[in-house]
Amino acid sequence: MGRINSWKWVPESCDLNRVDPTGFLNSMRNKNIGFVGDSLNENFLVSFLCILKLGDSGAKKWKRKGAWRGAYFPKFNVTVAYHRAVLLAKYEWQAKQPELSDQDGVKGIYRVDVDIPADGWANIANFYDVLIFNTGHWWGYDKFPKETPLVFFKGGQPIHPPLKMSDGLKVVLENMVAHIEKAFPKKILKFWRLQSPRHFHGGDWNQNGSCLFDEPLEKSQLDSWFDPSTNGVNKEARKLNRVIEETLKGTSIRTLDLTRMSEFRADAHPAIWLGKKDAVAVWGQDCMHWCLPGVPDTWVDILAQLIISYNLGFVD
Repeated sequence: MGRINSWKWVPESCDLNRVDPTGFLNSMRNKNIGFVGDSLNENFLVSFLCILKLGDSGAKKWKRKGAWRGAYFPKFNVTVAYHRAVLLAKYEWQAKQPELSDQDGVKGIYRVDVDIPADGWANIANFYDVLIFNTGHWWGYDKFPKETPLVFFKGGQPIHPPLKMSDGLKVVLENMVAHIEKAFPKKILKFWRLQSPRHFHGGDWNQNGSCLFDEPLEKSQLDSWFDPSTNGVNKEARKLNRVIEETLKGTSIRTLDLTRMSEFRADAHPAIWLGKKDAVAVWGQDCMHWCLPGVPDTWVDILAQLIISYNLGFVD
C-alpha cells in the first residue's frame, strides 16, 4: 500500500493542490453535492467523504432522498451523498415475457424504461447544488447475457425493432441527458464523469483476469491496453467515452475526464485483497474499483478545484 500511495499525479502547465477539507466545506456552506451512477461513483464518493470528515468531526451518516449512502456535515450544513443507479434509467426483472416466448433459453428479461430515471435519483432535482453523473460499467453482456437480456421500452411499450445493448445505451443516455436538462434547475453545476479504466490482464473479471502490478503503466503501453481497435478486455472506457461525449455536446453538463490519468494506474486496484474469504474464487480479482487511499483521492482534488473555479458551481 505504501508503494501504491507513493505515486502522485502531477499535471502539466498547472498546479493541483490537495483539497483543504475545512476550507472546501466552508465554501460549500448550506449546499449539497450528489453522485449518481454505478459503484465507481460510489468509490469516488467514499474517497470524498473520507477527506471531508477531517473538516468536521461531527459528520453523520446520511441516507435520505433515495441515497444509497452519504454524510451530513452539521458544522457547515453540507450533505454529500451517492444515489445508486447503475443504468441511470429504471430497470426491473420480468420473467416469461410473451414477446420473448419464441427465443430459446431466455429465462426472462430486464426491462429498461429508457425515458424514466431510476427510483434512486428520481426525486433529487431540487436538493443538490452540484451533481456528478456516470454510467457504463454495467453495459456489457457479462452483466446481462442472452439468457437474461436487457429489453428496452419507451412510453411504456417495447421498442421495435429491439435494440442491441450498444444502441440501448445511446438511447438511454439521450433520454437521461434530456431529462436532466429539463427537470434540473439551470443553476445546478452538473458534471458527467467519464469512464474509470479497468486493468484486467490475461482475461476479463470472469476469465481469471488479474492486476497484480506494483507500479504504473508506461505511457507507451496505454494504447495497447485501452485503444478499442485492439479489441482488448479493457477497451470499454475509451469506447464508451466517445458515445458519452457525443451525447453531451450542446448541453449544460460538463465532462469530468479522469480517464487518461487513471489509465496509468494498473497497480492501484484491490486485486486479490477483497476483505472477504473466498471472494476471489467467487468473483475473481477486482481490477475495476480502486484502493483507498488511492487514485480517487486525486479525482477529489480535481473535482474540488473545478467546483471552486466555477464560482462555487452556481454561475454558468
